[in-house]
Amino acid sequence: MVRVIVFLSFALAFGHAVAQEPKIGFVDAVKLIESAPQGEQSLKKLEEEFSPRDREIRQLRAELRDAEADLDKNAPVMKQADIDQAQLEITTLRRRINRLQQEFKDDYNLRRNEELAKLQQIVTEAIIEIAESEGFDLIVQQAVYASKEINLTDKVLEKLRN
Repeated sequence: MVRVIVFLSFALAFGHAVAQEPKIGFVDAVKLIESAPQGEQSLKKLEEEFSPRDREIRQLRAELRDAEADLDKNAPVMKQADIDQAQLEITTLRRRINRLQQEFKDDYNLRRNEELAKLQQIVTEAIIEIAESEGFDLIVQQAVYASKEINLTDKVLEKLRN
């Protein structure tokens, strides 16, 4: 009799645990990062930060075009020493532009990655808050297929907008 009671106790406890299915959700991380208002703010911040350097590079490119056009136009009537000097100045300007472009690219990528890391942290925190408040056991960010019933992307976006 004791065995039957112990068996029934285990069966009830185990049966209850098996009957309770895990609550699983899915989020499209790429869509979240692309659509989050915080991402738009980060992009504006980067544009403001890097626009003076971009303007400087564009101005130098215009100067280079003008110098090359001027040399092409006036070379037939210029002394060789003046042509050599103009070519040297053009080469120096071209090198400066290339250096500034590479520095700009490196600095921009570094700052963009910093902003992206901040955004990813904000998105992750929003996902965790929803998971905890709604009792999810698992939320995945990559899947071959996810039904609309478990897709939480729009819910996370809404949380990010508030």
